[in-house]
Formats: sequence, structure tokens, C-alpha cells
Amino acid sequence: MTARTIHFTLNGAPVTADIKPHHNLVELLQTHFGLTGARESCGQGLCGCCTVLVDGRAVSGCLFLAVRIDGTEVVTIEGLDAGGKLNPMQEAFVETGAFQCGYCTPGFILMANQLLDAHPDPDDDQIRHYLSGNLCRCAAYPQIIDAVKLAAKKRKTIAA
Repeated sequence: MTARTIHFTLNGAPVTADIKPHHNLVELLQTHFGLTGARESCGQGLCGCCTVLVDGRAVSGCLFLAVRIDGTEVVTIEGLDAGGKLNPMQEAFVETGAFQCGYCTPGFILMANQLLDAHPDPDDDQIRHYLSGNLCRCAAYPQIIDAVKLAAKKRKTIAA
């Protein structure tokens, strides 16, 4: 199969990669850029472990063909911190103990950030509904909901 060169912005930096048509986004991030936050778990887009933001929209990296990111902006969990400082959602996950093994955490954090961008003050039902596509085998769901609420408060403080 013939490789194709794609150009996109990855966590704020312009990058180029030679990919094969069958490569998915997770493969590209891991093999070309050493970014392992998005992980393929189910391989069917059902668990949220491979969540990546493409042009601000959460996608399942295991199903998203890498060729589709040509000309887009891609943000991974590694790109959320600003100059080595955790963003409010990352801080909230740490402060509430919203992770156990950490395998699902990147996907939850990216989805929860997208939720707060759309709904800055979500209630429990909105949080549960929005994050229903992310699975946590350690069952840290109560702490995850607490983390989203805390991050919403942190964002309001920063904006004030």
C-alpha cells in the first residue's frame, strides 16, 4: 500500500507524517509521535479509551482513519497542560481521586473538557449522559462526576 503524507497541527505544533491508508489515529499518535495517552482497548469505539479531539470534536481514535486528520487540529491528553501546568480538569481528577488504574482517564478528561466547553455548569444527569460512552473498569464513576463538578468550579474561578 502506498504511503501518503499528511500535514496537521498536533497539540499546537505543525507536524507531518507519512501514513498508510489503513492506519488509525491511535496508531499514528503512538508510532509516529510517541503519544500513548490515547489507547486502543476495545477497538470498536465503545469504551472511550482512545478519545482524541479533532478540530475540537471528540472522536474514537481506534475507528478514525489517520488520513482524515490531514489539515486538522488534533489535541491529545498530552496537549492539555499549559507549560507543564495541569489544566483544571486534570487537577480535579487528581484532587478527587477520579482515577484508579488510569487507563481510561485520558478519554474521560478529554470528554469532560468538551462537556464543560458546551455546558459550563452541568448537573449530575448531564455529566452521566455526556460521559456514557466512556467506560471505567475500576468503577471510579462517583469520583469522576465529582471531578467534573470541581473542574467546572475551577474554570469559573479562572474566568472571574
